[in-house]
Amino acid sequence: AALRQGLADGVLSVIISDHQPHEPDAKLAPFAATEPGISGLNSLLPLAFKLVEDKILPQSTVLKALTTTPANIFGLDKTGRLEPGCRADLTLIDPDAMYQISEMPYFSAGENSPFLGWDFAHRVEKTWVSGRLVFNQADFD
Repeated sequence: AALRQGLADGVLSVIISDHQPHEPDAKLAPFAATEPGISGLNSLLPLAFKLVEDKILPQSTVLKALTTTPANIFGLDKTGRLEPGCRADLTLIDPDAMYQISEMPYFSAGENSPFLGWDFAHRVEKTWVSGRLVFNQADFD
């Protein structure tokens, strides 16, 4: 709740996944004894857009927090924006696709997530890095 409020108040300006996949055995001990982190690769985008659905942030703020703001912080002047001369790093999102994050196909070395089975919208359909297609959801449907 505090992180969501920090984004809404503008105290926080970046949304990241802190993707830390672990083998299932690393999560079987009591909570304090387990490895920190979850597989955030599949859940970053739909969770970020949940902030829009819950009317905590406007879509433009979520997109900026995922793209241009992190690029600016790291001094990556050719990424995070759609402008002539910039890298063509793009993600095509279907805002109306309803789906569940499930164990298969799970695009991570780790398959632990508290969001398995949750219903989400805003599915990533395709991703390009430097203009090269690196992910196509149709390959997994």
